[in-house]
This record gives sequence, C-alpha cells and structure tokens, in this order.
Amino acid sequence: MNRRKTIIATSIVLVIISAGIYFYYGVIFKEARNIASETPYFRITAKKLIEDYTADPKKADSLYLNKTIEITGKATKETDSAIVMENTVFCLFKEKLHTKMMDKKTTIKGKCIGYDELFLEVKIDQCSVK
Repeated sequence: MNRRKTIIATSIVLVIISAGIYFYYGVIFKEARNIASETPYFRITAKKLIEDYTADPKKADSLYLNKTIEITGKATKETDSAIVMENTVFCLFKEKLHTKMMDKKTTIKGKCIGYDELFLEVKIDQCSVK
C-alpha cells in the first residue's frame, strides 16, 4: 500500500513538473507573430479605418483589434521609425525607415492595436511597407 502511494505521488509530481516546463517554454517564450508574412484580414483606407473607429469603437475593435490589416493613405507626418497617415493613423515600424514617404500615397501592413481616444488616432504596430 505504501509503495502504491509513493508511485502515485511521484507520478503527480512528474506531471506537475512537465506541465510547468511546457508552460515555461511553450507560453512564456512563444515567438511573436511575424506580421510581415501574414495575409491581411482587411485591406482598407486610412480614412475608412478612422471613420469606423469614430462611429463605433467597440464594433471597430471587434473587426480590427489584434488583426493584420493593410492600410492605404497619404503619409502626413514622418519620423525615423513611424509615420502618421491622413493625420489619424499612427504606424510604428520595427526598423528605421530608409525611404521618405511624406505626402505620398502608401500602403502599409501592420497589426491594429487599438484606438487612442486622447490623440484620436488608430495605432498600428509592427508595420511594413508594401
């Protein structure tokens, strides 16, 4: 009887340790999404995107939030690693931009991370130029 309890206790401990190792390596160190290689869920203009968010933010979040989208519009502001399209869509790039996009119609793919009510901007992360 004692031997059986020891085997059961050892088995339970091994299962718990295995689950911990799986969680540690499988969840915590999970690779980030590669947005540049994903197929976009939506292809939309910057103006339409901001219209959707200003009309109904919750509905727009259900459509766009954490999804890969492709946005087309004119770049109105530019820094070394971010641009603003149509004064309302903030696009953050992983790397510094080497080409100037100011006042040019551009298509950008990235992950929508939400609407900033303070700045009245839609935020796009992990962007790449198409």
